[in-house]
Amino acid sequence: MKLVIGNKRYSSWSLRGWLAAKQSRLAFDEIVIPMDTPAFTAAKADASLMPSGKVPVLWDGDTAVWESLAIIEWLADRTGRDRFWPKDDAARGLARAIAAEMHAGFVDLRRHCPMNTGRTYPSFALTPEVERDIGRIDALWREALHGFGGEGGPFLFGAFGAADIMYAPVVTRFRTYDVPLSETAEVYVNAVLAHPFMQEWYAGAEAEDWRLDRIEF
Repeated sequence: MKLVIGNKRYSSWSLRGWLAAKQSRLAFDEIVIPMDTPAFTAAKADASLMPSGKVPVLWDGDTAVWESLAIIEWLADRTGRDRFWPKDDAARGLARAIAAEMHAGFVDLRRHCPMNTGRTYPSFALTPEVERDIGRIDALWREALHGFGGEGGPFLFGAFGAADIMYAPVVTRFRTYDVPLSETAEVYVNAVLAHPFMQEWYAGAEAEDWRLDRIEF
């Protein structure tokens, strides 16, 4: 397999696809194409590399899978469906719901707080719309952690899985923009950032030597 992604410092959707590939434990080659460059523009027009014109894209042989949730489901199918979603029916239902809500929502948080793993902005001014997104996410995390977390690990449903993958870029945003959270959510943020996969991603981001002025402010 090969996974096409953008800059590790900035590309939140790439992080989701990459974490899914790592979680699968299947071997894959990583192709990083820096955004806002001629190479990225060319790749967007190359259906043999980026059929949707966006990252991430997982190639499994001749099959291309894009969109983070689709990549998670493809890899879950490839690995016996035991590494991504909770086994308990109620837990799995909530995990799917909050993962889908992340995929489709929280537009204001995304717009006003772009992912940047290399910066922190203490006391960043949050708009009321962003604060509403944050409040909703904090509540979802607490619902999952209080209802299903703890057993098997410190993540939303115990062991690290699909829901954590979908919210990992949000975790980075909360740290970057110094977002105040409930005690439960703050403990969860620290657990995600300490995960070996996240540590590896951050190290890769730190090694990159290109910057996007529109995000570095």
